[in-house]
Amino acid sequence: MEVEVLNMEGKKISMVELPAAIFEAPINIDLMHQAFVRQMANAHLGTHETKTKSFVSGGGRKPWRQKGTGRARQGSTRSAQWKGGGKIHTPHMRSYVQAMPHKMRQAALRSALSVKAAESMIIVVDELKVIEPKTRLMASALNTLVGTASALVLIPAMESYESIVRSTNNIPDAKVLNANYLNIRDLMVFDKLIMPISALDLIKANLG
Repeated sequence: MEVEVLNMEGKKISMVELPAAIFEAPINIDLMHQAFVRQMANAHLGTHETKTKSFVSGGGRKPWRQKGTGRARQGSTRSAQWKGGGKIHTPHMRSYVQAMPHKMRQAALRSALSVKAAESMIIVVDELKVIEPKTRLMASALNTLVGTASALVLIPAMESYESIVRSTNNIPDAKVLNANYLNIRDLMVFDKLIMPISALDLIKANLG
């Protein structure tokens, strides 16, 4: 599949071939969903914690004698039915991590990239740069390249593209991401994918 290579003004510079193994791979919706659910689950910290009866302080003494008071028998004021008592059937710390083989994760990324390519949502630029790190300049460039669509901007390395990162930070519908950290969630959340040819080389190395 051939796509146009544009400059930051949206003008065609040349053509580039997208490798079919990555951008024309079989589209597996179930696999993409599994990879997305896995990523969201692994981002879940699982640090929630509640106290059961054994962890609430106090209540070591029986509040009243077992019989003869006319009231229901109670063993502790820290039982779940008491105000300030322990909780039952409530969340506790646990891991939400889901495992998924590396080859399956790669196949899911190929599927997502193939969907983007089939819908003409991939924009390749010759060089990704702005004159100075200004949000206004980057917003104008993105408006030229993608219009009103949201955009995921891939870069080969953060150090060389600091001005692009700083210029994009305050744009709500755009995100800059190192191409080595390409993931299924960002591919599915953002409408269009923008990348320089150097980032395309990294994708070929990682998924080819």
